Amino acid sequence: MMNTRIISLSLFLVVLFTAFSLNREVALEGYGIGDYAADFSLKNIDGKMVSLADYKEARGFLVIFTCNTCPYAVAYEDRIIALDKKYRDQGVPVIAINPNNPSVQPGDSFAKMQQRAKAKGFPFPYLLDEGQKVYPRYGATRTPHVFLLEKTGRGNLVRYIGTIDDNYQDAGAVKTRYVEDAVDAMLGGVQIPVETTRAIGCSIKV
Repeated sequence: MMNTRIISLSLFLVVLFTAFSLNREVALEGYGIGDYAADFSLKNIDGKMVSLADYKEARGFLVIFTCNTCPYAVAYEDRIIALDKKYRDQGVPVIAINPNNPSVQPGDSFAKMQQRAKAKGFPFPYLLDEGQKVYPRYGATRTPHVFLLEKTGRGNLVRYIGTIDDNYQDAGAVKTRYVEDAVDAMLGGVQIPVETTRAIGCSIKV
């Protein structure tokens, strides 16, 4: 009788642990195409809090998880600046978010973010995901990792997820500009040709 109870209890614990693990995995998967992304409020390098709701006239957003220290992110900085300059006046600004834990990666501290943004002349907000609460909701795994959102009556609709283009090493050798193609299609009201790609970059430091 005792053995039966022990076995039953063991099976229950296994099932409970498995269910917890599966739910945790689902929670960490983040958004998919067609989901609506929740807003956030994060501190910008100027000390002010920034939310998507602040952009009353926006038609969408390029939420880009990036950082100071990843070579891939650094290689894409000028292209991210160019994306903001190209699309900000069309209603799709870049919102850059540093998802790394500065305790693990000191080069991604808030002070270092301020220094990097000043040195590069970032024209967009550069936000710190303090406590690392936002990037898991999005399902970001790399820096850089791009999420194109379309502002709709129901909320911010996820339209594209992935990398910026097909050549992080050489901007001049790029053949497919995934993000530009996605934004152009969204603004033009036509089907986005490629909705998801694999983000190329460094793992997020937790």
